Amino acid sequence: MNRKLFGLLMAVVLLAGARSYAHHSFAATYFEDKSMTIEGELVQFLYRNPHSFVHIMAPDDKGEMQRWSIEWGGGGQLARQGVGRETLKVGDHVVVVGDLGRNPADHRLRMRSIVRPSDGWKWGGEFN
Repeated sequence: MNRKLFGLLMAVVLLAGARSYAHHSFAATYFEDKSMTIEGELVQFLYRNPHSFVHIMAPDDKGEMQRWSIEWGGGGQLARQGVGRETLKVGDHVVVVGDLGRNPADHRLRMRSIVRPSDGWKWGGEFN
């Protein structure tokens, strides 16, 4: 095999390996067969790559207010679906359905759908 072809082949293998190593499995962090619905006030919207997050103050299963971290798609992906930096604002009342995080103490969900009842805006699940 000539040197140039060998070098190109090695570069492809290294890049493919780096890409697969860089991404994680959602199943390691979230139950894909257990969902939860939370309703509360949005306190932060982080619109970024590789994943965006919304933070919501909502009660846990004991009725105590908690700050929930909901992992969402990346900014580029959300932009293609009509979601921008200004779509959600601090103080918005929202209802979120998501895959439950494996560690209950973390108060984490992976976004399935979100609804803002004040104007009917919806994203996810059967809405997209």
